[in-house]
Amino acid sequence: MTRHRTWALVVVVVAAALGGCVGPFDAGGQSTAEPTPTDEPTPTATPVHSSYAQTTVTVQDGDGDAELGAVEAAIADNGTLRYTGLSDTESLPEDRGMLFVFDSERDLTFVMREMDFAIDIVYIDSNGTITSIHHAPAPGPDEDGESQRYSGRGQYVLEVNHNWTTDRGIEVGDRVAFELPE
Repeated sequence: MTRHRTWALVVVVVAAALGGCVGPFDAGGQSTAEPTPTDEPTPTATPVHSSYAQTTVTVQDGDGDAELGAVEAAIADNGTLRYTGLSDTESLPEDRGMLFVFDSERDLTFVMREMDFAIDIVYIDSNGTITSIHHAPAPGPDEDGESQRYSGRGQYVLEVNHNWTTDRGIEVGDRVAFELPE
């Protein structure tokens, strides 16, 4: 008899606990639970390229009258970071990019090595003027991207999501501003 009461008690306790997890319901079986507001921001996923130095890159029209767009960019300023680029990145949030920094202005060629998504490749001269823009599609399923080559001249190259420049009316001759950490 004691064993029977113990099992009955266990069943009641478990049912009560589960009922508390599920939350209250109205007569029609719909949940009446409401979210609890908090003053703390909800944590977000780890930022893309959190181990890289970061800078805000702003693009203005050629006259400098209007801001056309801005992204928070990871800075690739050495051979290892430039070689890897975005190839280890599964996707890029709309407000993110990568800024490649070279010691001086030069002819450059970027490839879509091991890329999982399409990007815009923006070449920028030493004065911050956009010299060329490429809209680079993602490599196909059986391609590694090595044959997708995009050339330009610049000291800096900004990679952003595909058609980011088109969607904002960004063109060759527009100006780019950013600060590099010391």
